[in-house]
Amino acid sequence: MHTEVFSELFPLMSTANPQTLEWLLSVAVEHEYPAGRAVLMEDAWGNAVYFVVSGWVKVRRTIGEDSVALAILGRGDFFGEMAILDESPRSTDVIALSSVKLLSISRERFIHILFKDPQLHHRMLQLMVRRLRHANVRLQMRSSPPAVKLAHTLVSLGESYSEESHKGREIFNISFKDLADVTEIGVEETTKIMEKLDEKGWIKIDTTNQVVHLVNFRQLMNLAGKV
Repeated sequence: MHTEVFSELFPLMSTANPQTLEWLLSVAVEHEYPAGRAVLMEDAWGNAVYFVVSGWVKVRRTIGEDSVALAILGRGDFFGEMAILDESPRSTDVIALSSVKLLSISRERFIHILFKDPQLHHRMLQLMVRRLRHANVRLQMRSSPPAVKLAHTLVSLGESYSEESHKGREIFNISFKDLADVTEIGVEETTKIMEKLDEKGWIKIDTTNQVVHLVNFRQLMNLAGKV
């Protein structure tokens, strides 16, 4: 991967200097996983930072035999940064939802370059603050109607990770269970709302290609209260 591509693909790297980008790419390790494979187990948090080059993953918490999706991440995002900074044990793992390509950078090397490149350090803090803001928005929306909350989830996924197609923005066909988990509503509610949105033509679920087309993105934004 060229440094320009690395910088464009990952917002975290957008302000890093060329020398930083070259060095990071030289020490990064490539990984590929099929759908359903655990890409990071709970006892491995804190060893490295991971960058999603392509595909979709979920961060989940498992308690006994039950598991709950906490977040869905796609191309251009990263995970593991909090664990390398606070070194606290994690009770979560990361699972590939689709075939996934990742880059990992070891804890020691990432911390080294964070303090060597102030622009990268500053950008990291900006993105961490943005994640906290998103978490606060989710808390504020807890009392919102299920359809509003689910529309907000779809819009957020579309804004962060979608690819353009002739049918509009396109995201991975995430299971209704995982969508329900990250939206904090019931699976039955999620199923009904997704089917209704599909009927109205606001989304189009393509199970053959495992994608969801966000056909009427503006209407979804209106429903989510983001316009």
